[in-house]
Amino acid sequence: MTDHRVDHSHGLTSADGVDWDARAAAFDDEPDHGLRDPGVRDAWARRLRSWLPGAPCDVLDLGCGTGSLSLLAAEQGHRVTGVDLSPAMVDLARAKLAGRNAVFLVGDAAAPPVARRRFDVVLVRHVLWTLPDQGGVLRHWRGLLRPGGRLVLVEGVWGTVTPVGLAAGRLRELLAPLAGSVRVERLSQDAALWGKAVDDERYAVVALT
Repeated sequence: MTDHRVDHSHGLTSADGVDWDARAAAFDDEPDHGLRDPGVRDAWARRLRSWLPGAPCDVLDLGCGTGSLSLLAAEQGHRVTGVDLSPAMVDLARAKLAGRNAVFLVGDAAAPPVARRRFDVVLVRHVLWTLPDQGGVLRHWRGLLRPGGRLVLVEGVWGTVTPVGLAAGRLRELLAPLAGSVRVERLSQDAALWGKAVDDERYAVVALT
C-alpha cells in the first residue's frame, strides 16, 4: 500500500523523518503534484478558478511544494506567496514561477514567516492532516486573512487498513467557530484531478470568514 505520509505531507517534517529536500527532484512525477498531464492540469485549474475570487487577489499557498498550484493561481491573475519547509522545494517553485507575480519563502506552514502581511486567500493542500494542533493552526491561518477572506483546504483520508488523513466532517467541525460559511466539495469521483480513479475520501473545503 502506498504510504500517504510520503505522498501528501510535503513541506513539513513528518513523523517518519522524510527528507523532503531529497525527494524534491522527483516530487512532480506524481500526476497531481507536477500537473504535467494537460488533462490533470486543466482539471485543477478549473477547480481552483471556482475556489478563488474572480478578481486578482493575494493568495498564500502553504506547504506549496514545487509550486504547481501557485503557478495555476498566478496564471489566473492572482499574486502568490508560497511557503514550504524544504529549501529544495522552494528552489523548484521559484524556477517554475520565474517572471510571475509570486514570491516563495522557506518556512513552516503552521506558522508561515509572513510577519504582519494579510491575504485574501490561504490555500493549503494535503498539509493540515499532518499537524498535531489542527484547531490552533486553523485559528492562526484565519488570522492571516483580511476581512472577508477565505480558507481553501484540500484534504482527504487515505488507506483502508490503517487510514490516515482528516475526514471532511471533522474539518467542518473545526471550522464552524471560525467561518461564516463552510462548503465541502467532494473530489474523489473526479479522476482527472488525480490522473487515475481513486476510491478514498478526497475533498476541498472553501470557508468564507
